[in-house]
Amino acid sequence: MNMPVALVTGGLGGLGTAICIALSRAGFVPVAVDLPEAGRVARFREALQGHPSGTIDCDVTDDAACRRAVEHAESGHGPVAVLVNAAGITRDATLRKLEPAHWEDVMRVNLGGAYHMSRHAMHGMVERGHGRIVNIGSINGQTGQFGQTNYAAAKAGLHGFTMSLARELAAKGVTVNTVSPGYVDTEMTRVIREDIRSRIVASIPVGRIGQPEDIARVVAFLCEPGAGYITGANIPVNGGLFMSF
Repeated sequence: MNMPVALVTGGLGGLGTAICIALSRAGFVPVAVDLPEAGRVARFREALQGHPSGTIDCDVTDDAACRRAVEHAESGHGPVAVLVNAAGITRDATLRKLEPAHWEDVMRVNLGGAYHMSRHAMHGMVERGHGRIVNIGSINGQTGQFGQTNYAAAKAGLHGFTMSLARELAAKGVTVNTVSPGYVDTEMTRVIREDIRSRIVASIPVGRIGQPEDIARVVAFLCEPGAGYITGANIPVNGGLFMSF
């Protein structure tokens, strides 16, 4: 019997790889969908420790490439049961200094990528009557952040996408949810100046920055068969930095 396949965009990054590991432990074959880079592919394979997995070269801003990625995954590994849209970039600047290209880049990757991948991956899920889509949002999509009008808008828009698609697919056996991390120890946050990083950590109620595994465990939970009554939700994983109801 074939193991179910989980596509993870941005799967070669720190957070994406942690999600792939968690999904592997949960019984899925994780397939990292990402831009090609030999060094990152080698690190990904080492991290999966020989467990069934795969990588597919893909630019998530290219709709045709996303269609081919889904087709490649299904022909090479099996039916796609899970899609995690984790691909994301930042191009930070105050709006006064934000170049149009940097606005467009962030929208095309962080929001457009979820659109392209979801529209192709969902067809097989609907036909089979079961599937899980998890979109990786951000605390800054909930609270806003200085110098991140593009990023915050894309991540806030991503949850609007989640809620609408969740309504469309609920009767088809497919759930769609958002996981919104706070500050997590990845390459994206390591570039933050040390004094600013220290202030951020001091403001987190649990007293530490998050680890990729903190996010990955929640993603894996949402992909379990027993999580079928959760859809359209935005689950914060931020150490208490932002609380709401």
